[in-house]
Amino acid sequence: MEEAPRSKKRHLLLAFAVLLLPLALAGCAESTSPQAWFGRPESDFARILQGLFDRIILIATIVFVVVEGILFIALFRFRRRPGQGLPSQTHGNTQLEIGWTIVPAVALAFVAVPTVRAIFETYHPDTTNTVKVQVIGHQWWWEFRYPDLGIVTANEPHFPVGQKATLTIESADVIHGFWIPGLGGKRDAIPTRVNELWWTPEKTGEYYGQCTQLCATSHANMRIRAFVDDQNGWNAWVNAMKSANGSQPAPDVQRGYQLFTTNACVGCHTIQGTPANGQVGPNLTRFGARTTFGAGLYQNTQENVTSWILDPQAAKPGNKMPNLHLSEEDASAIAAYLRSLK
Repeated sequence: MEEAPRSKKRHLLLAFAVLLLPLALAGCAESTSPQAWFGRPESDFARILQGLFDRIILIATIVFVVVEGILFIALFRFRRRPGQGLPSQTHGNTQLEIGWTIVPAVALAFVAVPTVRAIFETYHPDTTNTVKVQVIGHQWWWEFRYPDLGIVTANEPHFPVGQKATLTIESADVIHGFWIPGLGGKRDAIPTRVNELWWTPEKTGEYYGQCTQLCATSHANMRIRAFVDDQNGWNAWVNAMKSANGSQPAPDVQRGYQLFTTNACVGCHTIQGTPANGQVGPNLTRFGARTTFGAGLYQNTQENVTSWILDPQAAKPGNKMPNLHLSEEDASAIAAYLRSLK
């Protein structure tokens, strides 16, 4: 006789635990993750998206609580009891049917109106007095062109704090997904099509991004590290990128310069101020000033760059750089030259 109440209590506890499980798992999230974004928008664009997300979550939570509350009340209040016969059968209830049609429609309206408003706010930005950036996705790295400044770089774009940036996003091969969570929303990079994105960064610092569309072998290794600079830092970066470098390498990297400019490197890469003007691979101008390489995959150290040059496919499977079968000494010399470009 006592087993039935205990069984019911166990079922209630189990149901309660299942309801709390999503909250418990959410609490396990790593808040210090480089790509963490929830609740931490750092631009006007990201703030619009966060506001929309918060509203939808609130509405969804209210709907969930109401629906689950009614469900549990129905389960326990109207459950069959010992000795109870078959309950009366009801076929159709006009008032209930009207109610559960109108209530979801109203809830969806509360979601649809701010969503449509956000769509109109975040598309087709005004490009007057903005930093214009052309973003091109490649397998598997990102190219950033600043047409008004004559600057081309790869994987590590820079933006000035407090100034609006407008981005046009496209692809040189397959569909990629451009996303820097702290600064703005996702936009697909699609061949033959140009999508638009904009933001005004509100805080200096580093912002991590990631390709969000499966684009074959090294999709997971197609990362971004964006930098938001104060005005002095922005001006210094622009001036450094616009000035020619590498035309007169230092004596200690002269051998690496000669190896780079006499091998196949010049057919794929560009270094401003040198004979290298290839357009296949990433632009390596000021390569030594970058914190990472390989689309954010490796820290820019002598050892890592040398290992990449020795065996690119082992470093990043599927990338388009061929193995030049260089000796370790030659690879190290080229790495030293590239890292000198600051």
